[in-house]
Amino acid sequence: MRFTPTIFGKLLEPINRRQFTAIVARRDGDAYDKSFRSWDHLVALVYAQLSALDSLRGLVAGWNANCQHHYHLASGALARSTLADANERRPAEVFADAYALVCGQIDRRARRDGQEMLRLIDSTPIPLGKLCAWAKSNGRIRGMKMHVVYDPKADCPRVLDITDANINDAQIGRAINIETGATYVFDKGYCHYGWWVAIDAAKSWFVTRPKTNMRLDVIKTRPVEKAKGDGFTVLSDEEVILASKGDSKLPIQLRYVRIKRENGQQIALLTNDMERSSIEIGALYKGRWQIELLFRWLKQNLKIRKFLGNNDNAIRLQLFAAMIAFALLRIAASVHKVRLPILRFTDLVPQFLFERRQISNIEKPPPINPSAKRNKSSPNQLSFSYA
Repeated sequence: MRFTPTIFGKLLEPINRRQFTAIVARRDGDAYDKSFRSWDHLVALVYAQLSALDSLRGLVAGWNANCQHHYHLASGALARSTLADANERRPAEVFADAYALVCGQIDRRARRDGQEMLRLIDSTPIPLGKLCAWAKSNGRIRGMKMHVVYDPKADCPRVLDITDANINDAQIGRAINIETGATYVFDKGYCHYGWWVAIDAAKSWFVTRPKTNMRLDVIKTRPVEKAKGDGFTVLSDEEVILASKGDSKLPIQLRYVRIKRENGQQIALLTNDMERSSIEIGALYKGRWQIELLFRWLKQNLKIRKFLGNNDNAIRLQLFAAMIAFALLRIAASVHKVRLPILRFTDLVPQFLFERRQISNIEKPPPINPSAKRNKSSPNQLSFSYA
C-alpha cells in the first residue's frame, strides 16, 4: 500500500530541510546541543503549539507516546531536561529565520498581480507577570512585545520582531525595510518624522493618526465629493504643513482628513497620499483592525500566554514557534484547498495530528483499506468451519 504521511508530517512539508540546515549552520544553532538538533527542537515546539500543550511534562509525554511516527519526522524521543536546556541556550535567531523561510512560502503562493501592497503595522503585549523578574515594564505591563508588519492580502505577517515591553514602537518601525509602492497603515504610536520622510522618499505612502499635541497649519481645503463611507462619514479634507520653525518641519506634502464613525466618535487621519480620495483614506485606516483580529486569533488559538520556560530565550523561541505553526496552518489550508473555515480547521488538526489521512478531508473518516482482501466466492459455494 502507498505510504501516506501523517497530518503533522504534511504540515511540516513547507519547511525546506536543506535551507533550514543552512540557517542552523549560519546561526551555529547546534553549538551547545549536538544530540538534540535544531530540527528536533523546532518539531517539538511546533507540535506543542498544534497540540495546545503548555507544560514540558505534557509535551514530553505526548510526544514520546507517539514514538512510532518519529522516524518519518526525522526526529526522536524527548527528554525534559534536554528540552529545557535547549530552550535556554539555542539562539532564537534560528527560529526567527525559519519563520521568514515559511512566511516566504505564503508570499509566493499569494497572487500579487494587480493588487496594491498594503502593510498594517502594530504590536501586541505579551504579559509575563511576576514569575519573570527580568522582564521590563512599560508602565502598564511587565513582559514583552510582538511587533508585526501584516499583509492582509496574503494573510501573512511579513515582518516579525520580539522586544522588551519598554521598547518604543516607532523604534521598530524605523528598522523596517520600506517597499516601494506600498501603503503603510499604523496608529499614532509610530510617530517619527524622519521615518515618514523615508517612506515618502521611497515613493510609498502612509496613513496614520496625528498626536493630539501636533500643531498643523491648513494651506488648502480640498472638496469632499463623496462623504459617506462604509461605517464612517468624511467631515473635512485639508492639505496641511507642520507648524514648526525648527528642523522638525516635514519637507513633504500632507493631508489632514477628519472622519466621524457610526458611534459618533471623530478621529483625524494624516497621510502623504495626495491621489486617493478621502473615502479611500478612511477605508484604509478602518482596515487596520484586521491586524487586531490577527492578534486576537493568535492569542485564542496558539499557546502564547503560558510558556515552557521562564527565561527570555525560551519565551522568544516559543513565540517564533507559534508563528511558524500559524504559517504552516495557513499554507496547508491553501495548498490542500481546505473548504472548512480556518477556525474549524485549526480545531480539527490537534485531534488528528498523527493520523494518516488527507488534509483536504480532515473532517471525514479515512477510507477503508482498498488492498484488504475481500471474499469474492459465490454464496452457493460450500465452505468449512473448523472448531
